[in-house]
Amino acid sequence: MHHYIVILQSALLSAGKDLAGSVDTPYVHSLTTTTSYLIYKKKKWTGVVHMVSKWHYGTGLWSSGAISRDIGDRRQSVSRQPSFTLSEWTDAQEDLLDLDPVPQTPVFDMGSETRTEGDAVTLTVTPVGLQERRGSNVSLTLDMCTPGCTEPYGYGAQLSPRDQSAQEYLRQGTHILTPAMLHIRAMDDQSLQAEFYETPMNFVDPKEYNYPGLVRKNRYKTILPNTHSRVILKSLGEDDFLTTYINANYLKGYGGEEGAYIATQGPTVNTVGDFWRMVWQERSPIIVMITNLEEKNEKCAEYWPEDTVTHEGIEITVISVTQEDDYSLRVFTLKCGGEERSLRQYWYTSWPDQKTPDKAPPLLELVQEVERAREEAPPSSGPTIVHCSAGIGRTGCFIATSILCKQLRTEGVVDILRTTCQLRLDRGGMIQTCEQYQFVHHVLSLYEKQLSHAAEE
Repeated sequence: MHHYIVILQSALLSAGKDLAGSVDTPYVHSLTTTTSYLIYKKKKWTGVVHMVSKWHYGTGLWSSGAISRDIGDRRQSVSRQPSFTLSEWTDAQEDLLDLDPVPQTPVFDMGSETRTEGDAVTLTVTPVGLQERRGSNVSLTLDMCTPGCTEPYGYGAQLSPRDQSAQEYLRQGTHILTPAMLHIRAMDDQSLQAEFYETPMNFVDPKEYNYPGLVRKNRYKTILPNTHSRVILKSLGEDDFLTTYINANYLKGYGGEEGAYIATQGPTVNTVGDFWRMVWQERSPIIVMITNLEEKNEKCAEYWPEDTVTHEGIEITVISVTQEDDYSLRVFTLKCGGEERSLRQYWYTSWPDQKTPDKAPPLLELVQEVERAREEAPPSSGPTIVHCSAGIGRTGCFIATSILCKQLRTEGVVDILRTTCQLRLDRGGMIQTCEQYQFVHHVLSLYEKQLSHAAEE
């Protein structure tokens, strides 16, 4: 049995304006309450849990979350390192996310704001069991919302406001960053944690897909496509819902470009045919695969052939395979009904599940290579298909990075929060962990420094 001792209870009143300094936004006026617990187990202190609740004056609703950390032997030096490190472009000597074993409570930083500390607030919180993945350095959160807000195998999950207010938050959330602000923000892990944990995940309630036989179409039972943006395959039979279903969503690109991307799960042995039907139906010129076939468990079926194979009347032939430092490129020819098309698959294997790449430059190089290939594709081409295993974590990071690189080049600023919110509106859970959210900021900070360096030459 776990025993909890309240060690800190406090309240923080925040108020401020948006970055332009003109109009008050509903998400910078808030009351934040924090309760911290020490966990006593087997005659020793084993961890600490920070329960954070935030009341938004603009919506009149609460959002909440939790962050937990193990407490190691105090006689030893214990620290948690991220799965990525700073590149040579970053002017800092320490790792970007050098987390202490017992972190300070996150501060909700919304840019320029004034804060007034209020009196201590007493909260009544019922202890909840913690689930932790061994070996993970990802912050845990406690999920108390609908079953659809449960991630497949112990990922950190966001406690969202009610569905309606979550949609409102995702439609309005914004935090524009100039280059200088971006570099500072990338180093501020506490503010990024706070921003990540208060942004609704927007997972789908499994009850929305109560169809017999559908379970074999989904890799994870709680990661489902949001209904309004899901890809609908052409039916193979009259009123046959199962033949129209695939776990995939259309996603907007830079500037609100409709259908710029399709985010989908890694195909299973039961959905390989559906996957190729989607590739053909959507006229996709590019597939970006960001997962290994196996990472302890199967993450994706090997859906392509060594030479030639036919799925659902579509003949797929491998033309060439090129191995680069961090990814491989396969070029396919697809034939169906007398029509022939070319397809490229970029397979990035240096990104571990639930974590982030060791370095940012290879990801930036892949994003730029995919952009060049996209520009060379025929004008009639459809969306770029991106998938990992569940189709939300690594997939979300890649798509967000691609969109935000374009925004940085075009506008000279980035809005990572706005992009994350838009992606989650179309497919719940995009950018799945706090570490991934921090990594996206790190990647964009690196990219801005590359642009500035190139402009000076």
